[in-house]
Amino acid sequence: MKVVVIGGVAGGASTAARIRRLDESAEIIMFERGQHVSFSNCALPYHLGGDVPDSEDLIMMDPWTFRHWHNIDARTGHEVLAIHREEKTVEVRCLADGSILTESYDKLVLAPGAHPILPENIPGIHGDNVYTVRNVADIQRLSARIGQSGSEKAAVVGGGFIGIELAENLQKAGCAVSVIEGLDQILAPFDEDMVQILHKELMDQGIDLHLSTTVTAIAEDHILTEHKGQQEALPADLVVMAIGVAPETALAKKAGLAIGETGGICVNEHYQTSDPDIYAVGDAIESRNLLTGKPGRLALAGPAQRQARAAADHICGVPSCNRNQFIGSSCIRVFGQNAASTGLTEKACRNAGISCDSVLIFPGDKVGIMPDSHYMAFKLIFEVPSGRVLGAQAIGQGDVTRRVDVIATLILQKGTVDDVKELELCYSPVFGTAKDVTNLAGLVAGNILDGTFRQVHVDQVRSLVESGACIIDVREEGEYENGHLRTSVNIPLSQLRERLSEIPRDVPVYLHCRSSQRSYYATKALMGHGFDNVFNISGSFLGISLYEYYRDKTEGREPIVTEYNFR
Repeated sequence: MKVVVIGGVAGGASTAARIRRLDESAEIIMFERGQHVSFSNCALPYHLGGDVPDSEDLIMMDPWTFRHWHNIDARTGHEVLAIHREEKTVEVRCLADGSILTESYDKLVLAPGAHPILPENIPGIHGDNVYTVRNVADIQRLSARIGQSGSEKAAVVGGGFIGIELAENLQKAGCAVSVIEGLDQILAPFDEDMVQILHKELMDQGIDLHLSTTVTAIAEDHILTEHKGQQEALPADLVVMAIGVAPETALAKKAGLAIGETGGICVNEHYQTSDPDIYAVGDAIESRNLLTGKPGRLALAGPAQRQARAAADHICGVPSCNRNQFIGSSCIRVFGQNAASTGLTEKACRNAGISCDSVLIFPGDKVGIMPDSHYMAFKLIFEVPSGRVLGAQAIGQGDVTRRVDVIATLILQKGTVDDVKELELCYSPVFGTAKDVTNLAGLVAGNILDGTFRQVHVDQVRSLVESGACIIDVREEGEYENGHLRTSVNIPLSQLRERLSEIPRDVPVYLHCRSSQRSYYATKALMGHGFDNVFNISGSFLGISLYEYYRDKTEGREPIVTEYNFR
């Protein structure tokens, strides 16, 4: 059997290596247009900031290693120009000398990846000061530019994962950094109530963040932007475009292979294209969201490697259980905050017509007496009324990925809120709490589903304050003095039962504390005394402070708190 693989990195290289493990006799040729056939794409931004000091360390395997370890003929600097399906051949150009060769195949694997999007309608988009980051050569060029002065003014266009990682590492490299994002938030896999924590972190770290802003032109030392009809020039010696990627489908289209509605190559559960002898994996293909059933694309190394294994297995006649579906698990470090998400956001649920609710809690990530204990914002999203888990998001200084990975596993197993409550997880004071963050979220979600109590979400609090709603802060007096909602009344939980007469029964009563735990106790106590119109404020004062801070500062609006408190 002769297999030709077009493209390397996670998808192509993994497919080739798996085929070799399954079939020692197969002839395997891999064509890669770039200089390197296997490198750590996800680690590219971290070379700028110094976490990966030597750019050569980004290269995972070279052609010599593929040849001598795996007997795979990996040819860099070779661009496949055409696929001739009837003859089962590919036409290839050697970039070093321009020569053209024809290579036959029994099975063909497409792993061309995706290319950064460059809007042609932006004047200056192809200027010498405009960069993209796709491979090792790209990051070397950008690093060399910064190394010339070490004090560049850098504009990162795009607030997705790559954009935010580049912003952090450009600043560490000595640049003054602006981030320009066309939407009203960065990082779309997070809901608006969670992502405000990361907006604040970027502001605190000195990143000049411009939301709901587009770039209209690029010059040598500045960019022109537009925000709500207002034009502004931002200083920028260099511009990094990171607004997203588009699948490399030119070869597939030219060969007459089917393309999906999201623009990726159509494949079945075995990663066969519309031609059964041609497979496709990685960033160029269209997959399907497990939760919504809708087509989508997920440009991540983990899914690409799983797809590669499944395609190789099918080529070699080995049964595979991969279903070409995804739930969308991802994580990122944003300076001092770690963030992770999986499954659907609330916004995505609404767009898909899924009835859902959520809980937002701020417990400690470890036992509170441990010196490195910090709050962790954790959001659990679940279907109503079934309780099926749909998604989770976590942000904090601690181990957010472990918590979200647990929920990702439950989603794949079609788990419910009850399953989250009953998770049996590892515990030690130095790692977590006896009732883990995830368990707590499951318990609160169960209470919401059962009607044990009612809640209002953090994004509703401003309207409650502005309308003069009855809000009771059940923290102790000293905590209240360190910052509180302007219209709230302080009745500490320790005094609540003695002061019931001060609480009205004829209007809704909204309770909060620092993290919603004591206000939950107060809610249940009031309900036990016959109050039937009480609500616990989700996220409570810590969540309110984090949620309101960025927009208050950037929009100049009147704060609804006397003082923010982030402890």
